[in-house]
Amino acid sequence: MDKARQRLELLWQRGRAFLGTEFAIMGGAMSWISERHLVAAISNGGGFGVLASGTMTPERLEEEIKATQALTDRPFGVNLITMHQQLDALIDVCGALGVGHVVLAGGLPTTAAIRRAKAHGGKVMCFAPTVPFARKLVRTGIDALVIEGTEAGGHIGPVSTSVLAQEILPEVPEVPVFVAGGIGRGEAMLSYLEMGAAGCQLGTRFVCATECVAHPRFKQAFIKAAARDAVPSTQVDPQFPVIPVRALPNAATRRFVEFQQEVIARCRAGELPAKEAQLQIEHYWAGALRRAVIDGDVENGSLMAGQSVGMVTREQPTVEILREMVDQALAALAAREGRPLALAGQ
Repeated sequence: MDKARQRLELLWQRGRAFLGTEFAIMGGAMSWISERHLVAAISNGGGFGVLASGTMTPERLEEEIKATQALTDRPFGVNLITMHQQLDALIDVCGALGVGHVVLAGGLPTTAAIRRAKAHGGKVMCFAPTVPFARKLVRTGIDALVIEGTEAGGHIGPVSTSVLAQEILPEVPEVPVFVAGGIGRGEAMLSYLEMGAAGCQLGTRFVCATECVAHPRFKQAFIKAAARDAVPSTQVDPQFPVIPVRALPNAATRRFVEFQQEVIARCRAGELPAKEAQLQIEHYWAGALRRAVIDGDVENGSLMAGQSVGMVTREQPTVEILREMVDQALAALAAREGRPLALAGQ
């Protein structure tokens, strides 16, 4: 084994051991996208697929987990939304089906939810936006953290991946920490591993995987887009807050600005109570991601995408994406040594 490969193995040894995978590369849980086919392809390719449960019922989640298990015998995780009204039942489904890793997302999980998931024998991962949150989660007994910067697609926080990594990685050595947000090449992945990350998580890079079920028009929107095209949603009035979502602009995003203005005007004219106005604004995007991903309506649906979309240039097999990432990291390490490169596929 050459020095570059030895170094990479050492850098992500903790992450590989935690995930039980060849590569410490997680697939981000993207609703309607991270379903059985993509999840299984990531795991079969040596990474760690994560099933996005979204608003699934326990019965629907059971069906999807079983279908994924039929496609791969390798480890994969399930992402559960902490605000789901049936969270306990979803956790129990994961436990009953032997899911080894549960990712609790969409808010700070309760200690009870974490304990319930761990009681089934699985490992629990959570997202941490700050050092205090990370430390609190560690105290509650979580097994690993994901830190995701504002470069990511979908719902985002205000801090960049590079700053989050600098803040959190040195301060939380107790558990493995996986870094996410804007990562599209192996050199970037390597930089975070060298900062102390156990591994990385990629979402946008997998949207145009051959195995991904996203509509061809959705994939083409990603292939055509540049990094600067993936922008946060616009908030018209701070009195009517909008949780920022990073996506590619289209007719729906332009209409969203007009819609906010109309609803706020109606509220100020006394036609709508403030609570109802806020609710209407929040519900504007209901079903919009499915319209784009599944139906291919790329003008009226939501094109959630991270800034790494500029590095998505073609449709390619999942295993190829994974090995490209690894080869790029190995090449960067080998260049330092001035030694010939042994690629991941060799």
